[in-house]
Formats: sequence, C-alpha cells, structure tokens
Amino acid sequence: MNKINRMKISGFRRLEDFDLQVRPFMVLVGANGVGKSSLLNAFSLLSASASGKLNESLSQFGGISSLLTRDRSRELSLLVDMEVPGRKPLEYELLVGTKGTGYAISKEILSQDRGLPHPFKHIDSSADDIRYYEIEQGKLLRPEWEHNPLETSLSQVPKMFREPEEMRRILANATEYHVLDVGPRSAVKLPQQMKPAMIPGASGEDLVSYLYYLRESDEDRFSAVIDSIHAAFPDFKSLTFPSVAAGMLTMTWKDKNFTKPLYMNELSEGTLRFLWLVSLLQCPALPTITMIDEPEVSLHPEMLSLLAELMREAAKRTQLIVATHSDRFIRFLRTEEVVVMDINTDGSAKATWADSLDLDSWLADYSLDEVWRMGRMGGRS
Repeated sequence: MNKINRMKISGFRRLEDFDLQVRPFMVLVGANGVGKSSLLNAFSLLSASASGKLNESLSQFGGISSLLTRDRSRELSLLVDMEVPGRKPLEYELLVGTKGTGYAISKEILSQDRGLPHPFKHIDSSADDIRYYEIEQGKLLRPEWEHNPLETSLSQVPKMFREPEEMRRILANATEYHVLDVGPRSAVKLPQQMKPAMIPGASGEDLVSYLYYLRESDEDRFSAVIDSIHAAFPDFKSLTFPSVAAGMLTMTWKDKNFTKPLYMNELSEGTLRFLWLVSLLQCPALPTITMIDEPEVSLHPEMLSLLAELMREAAKRTQLIVATHSDRFIRFLRTEEVVVMDINTDGSAKATWADSLDLDSWLADYSLDEVWRMGRMGGRS
C-alpha cells in the first residue's frame, strides 16, 4: 500500500510553517487551540481538491479567508509526498490564494525526482497557465478541453500514469470522522435500509446495514467485531437484525442480564459510540487515510486500551490520524505513535514526534500519560 510520507502546510490558521513526517498510525495530543483540528482540516481540504470538490469544501469552511493565518498570509500552501517503491517520492504542491471575494489556484505542481537536472513534472500550473504531461507528445501541454479554474488539475487531467493516479486516489479517499451524533433523532438510532454497505458511515447512517451485510458476507470480520464488543462488555451476548418494514432493518443488543433485547435508541451514548468505532476500525474498506477526532468521548477509561489495539490493527490497512485530549488514552500509546502539538512563541503551531524527545529516563518510572501530565512532553497549554 502506497503511503503519504510527509505533510507541509503554510498559511493555514496556526499552521503557518508546518512540516510533519506522516506515519501509519499517529495520535495528535495537545491543549485546545494548538492546531490538531486544523491539521485534520488541511487533510480534508486536500482530499476535496483531489476529488474535484475544492470549491464546495472552501464554502463549507466559510471561504478561504477563514482558513488563512490571521494577519500574516494571503495564500495557503499544502504539500505532500507519497512513497514510491524503488524510486524517489512523488510530490504534490498546491497553493490557493484570495482573489476578490473568492479564491484562485495560484500554483499546482505534481513532480518526481528521476535523477535528471530538473524534476519530472506531471502537472505544472501557475495561475491561468495550466500544463500537464501528455504521453504521446512527450511534453507538457495546455488542456484542449474546458478546464475549471476553481478546481485542481489533479482532479481534472487524464489519468495516464499509475503512480500519480494512486496519489490522487489516496488523497481523494481521505475521510475525517467527528464525534458520533447520538441525539434522540440521530441517524444511528433510526431504522436503516437493507442494502450492501461497505462502511458504517460518518454519522452511523449505515451502521446497521453495514453490520448486517458484514455478517452475511464476511463472517470472520463480523466475528472480530463481536469479539471486540465482548471484550468491552462482558455481559453482551449478540446482535440481531429484526426487520421493521419492507426493506428496512433495525438492530438489537442482547444482554445476558435482560430477557428482552435493547434497541439502538435504548443503548447508552458510550455504547453506541464504541459500537460505531469498532465497526469502523474493523471495516475491510477503510479509506486510504482515516482521521478520527476525539474518539474517547463518552467511552469508559477501561475501553481505551482496547481502542488503542484496534487502531494499531486498522493502521495496517489505512493511514490513521487521531486527535485526542485524553491523557487516559495516551497511557495506552507508544512514543512512536504520539505527535505532541504545541505553540511557538509567535503563536504558530509546531509538532514533535514523542520518540524524538529524550523521555527514556522518565518512562522508566512513569507511564506516558504521567509524563505528559508532568509537562515533560509539552503540549499542555
């Protein structure tokens, strides 16, 4: 599986001059306002740009002005590189600036070092001068079709090379998951269609459909979900899927302490969120990059050890980026999985991998969460 190696961000809120190595499993820790959510948002914006939804995404964020580093930047820059086995990484850079009341893509380059005097460029665009490499003519050409200036060339030019298309796919598939809504009329509590569902959905809108389909199509994976629920809830017996109307299902939770099963709307917030997280992390069709914000919300501390193990396993199938405020969750992590987010003296965000800090002597006597609470890692306030 190809992976993103590095993320450089400039002019994006507090991420004024930000450079971070990206690993298969990384947990962002730090106080409020240090840039954890901004990093997830930057990945989401890059994902939207790769799937032809840059304009839509910027509108949802409130326009580009709401994303720029306050009083310091008039454009934002996003750069990632992807590992290519046996060759130099593929690098993608995107610059977006203000233009009147809107925005303009001022620069876009997709390139690779191939040992030549200059990097080989698949895309080389600057303002209105759009160029992409055309195989038959062996050079950079301007598109002959109508090119949408508000969307990236990465999302529009022909898919001629396997590796650039793989990078586009990885970025376009990246998905950010927020705290699951478990309100009275939330999607996760309502009956759902009986249909093949490959993932439980960002709001749990396909959780029932997904688990039912998983039970029917992948018994081993469904058993892994059930085993994880058993580990967290010793009194749990099974999940059942009664039909409530034509083509509609609900799900019930059987507990050995009760003669009648519990319906989704009767489960606690923590139970629902844990069930959704387990289902997501066990999903065989995880996005290429999976981002989860505050997974610890409503969960009992004893569940966090199990959650950490599920995330490590999931990170073999996706690049998993998690943001957390929970020192209890940090207790079950390893230094090579933790990124400490902090603030520089100028107010900009910085990130440090915990295994680059000199913590060995402290970890000989204290757990990782204790070291963090003592301020030895930074990222407190």
